[in-house]
Amino acid sequence: MFQSLGDRLQSVFDGLRGRGRLSEADVKAALREVRIALLEADVNLEVARDFTKRVQEKAVGSETLLSLNPDQRVIAIVRDELVEVLGGKAVQPTLQSDRNVWMLMGLQGTGKTTTAGKLAYKYKAQGRRPLLVAADTQRPAAREQLKVIGGQVGVPVFEVRDDESPASVAQRLEAHLRQDYRDLVIVDTAGRLQIDEALMAELADLRDRIGPSERILVVDAMTGQQALPVANTFDTRIGVTGLVLTKMDGDARGGAALSAKHVTGKPIYFAGISEKLDGLEPFHPDRIAGRILGMGDVLTLIEKAKAVEGDDDGPGGKSLSDFSLQDMLTQMRRIKQMGSFTEVLKMIPGASRMLPAGGVDEREILRVEAIISSMTEEERRKPRLLNASRRKRIARGSGTTVQDVNRLMRNYEEMRKVMKRMGKRRPRSGMPPGLQG
Repeated sequence: MFQSLGDRLQSVFDGLRGRGRLSEADVKAALREVRIALLEADVNLEVARDFTKRVQEKAVGSETLLSLNPDQRVIAIVRDELVEVLGGKAVQPTLQSDRNVWMLMGLQGTGKTTTAGKLAYKYKAQGRRPLLVAADTQRPAAREQLKVIGGQVGVPVFEVRDDESPASVAQRLEAHLRQDYRDLVIVDTAGRLQIDEALMAELADLRDRIGPSERILVVDAMTGQQALPVANTFDTRIGVTGLVLTKMDGDARGGAALSAKHVTGKPIYFAGISEKLDGLEPFHPDRIAGRILGMGDVLTLIEKAKAVEGDDDGPGGKSLSDFSLQDMLTQMRRIKQMGSFTEVLKMIPGASRMLPAGGVDEREILRVEAIISSMTEEERRKPRLLNASRRKRIARGSGTTVQDVNRLMRNYEEMRKVMKRMGKRRPRSGMPPGLQG
C-alpha cells in the first residue's frame, strides 16, 4: 500500500545523502517534496501540513544542520514524526480476564465479517474462548458467511433472528453464555451503504443492551481518507474505541492509514493484510514507518518466522555447506507461509531497493517449487546425480523446460557457495539461511 509513497520519500532523501552539511534551504526544499508526496498519497491536507511543519521546526536547528551526518538526522526526525502521525505507540483492544464483548461496526464492504473471523482465530490461538455473534440481518447470506468462517476457525456462532429486537438479542445471548461460557464475544453488526438514521439508532440500542467493552470500527483502507468523516459520525453516534484498517495489502495510496489517528483521534488496533484467517496484524506505527522509509521491519519478520518455525523439516544441525535442494524447498515453503516473497523482502532493511519494479515474480517461485518437487528424494539430497537424462525427466514432470532446470541448478550452486562461506550454524527462529543476519 505504501510502495509509491515510500519510493517518493526515499528518492527525496537520496538527494540529501552524502552532501555533507545541509543548509536551511536544502531542508525546506526537501520537505516541500515530502509534503507533495504525502498529498499525492491521499493524506489529509491538515495532516500533511502539520507533519512537514513539525519536521521543519526540528530539522532547521543548528544542532541538526551542523552535525556530522545532517542527512541522517533529518531522516531520523521524519521517521519519528511518521510514527507519531500513525499513532505513536501500538495499542491493542482491552482484554479482561473473564468476559469481553467486542462490537464490530462499519459500512458495507469494509470486511467486518471476515475481520470477526480473523479476531476469533487470533485470540483462540492465544487460549481465549471466542463466540461469534451473527447480528448482520441486513445483508443477504451474511449470517451464513459467518457460520462458514466459524466452522473454519472452530468457533461457535450465535445467530440473531430476522427482525429480532436488541432487547431480545441481549436476553438470548445472556442465556446462551450461561450454558456455554465464553470469555470473548465478537459481534458482527449490520453494515451501512451510508449513514442510515434508523440503522444507527438500532446499533445504538444494541450497544446499550449488550454493553460492549470495545466498539471497533472496521475501515476499508482502499477508500482512502474519504472513510474518515464516516468514522467521526460513528464515533459521535455510537462511540468508537479503536479502528481496524482492512485491505492494507491493496494498491491504494495509504492516505487512510496516515490520516486516521489525527482525524478520528482513535488508535488503529489491527491491519488486515490478506484474506486469509491469519491475515490480521497488530498495527505497530514504528514498524509501518520503517517500511515506508525503506528501513525494513525486522521485528515483524522475526515474529512471522517464529510462527512457522518447525524443527522437523529444517536443515537441523547440519553444516550450511551441506545445504541441499530439499533444504532449499523447505525454506522456500517457510517463506511462503510468512506471506509473499516481495512482502517478506521488504521487511529486510535495504532489501526493498534491490527488488525489481514489479516485485518478485511469484510464478517463478512456483516453477522452482515444481521442479524440486519432481525430483526424487535422493536427487534432492545429491544434486550431482542430475545428469542430462534426469533433467529431461524432471522438466517433463514439472511442466517446465530443461533450460529452467539448468537455471535452477546454477542458482542453487551459487546459493550453496554462500552457505558454505557462512559456516556452520543453525538458522535462528526458523529464518531461512542467509536472512538471519
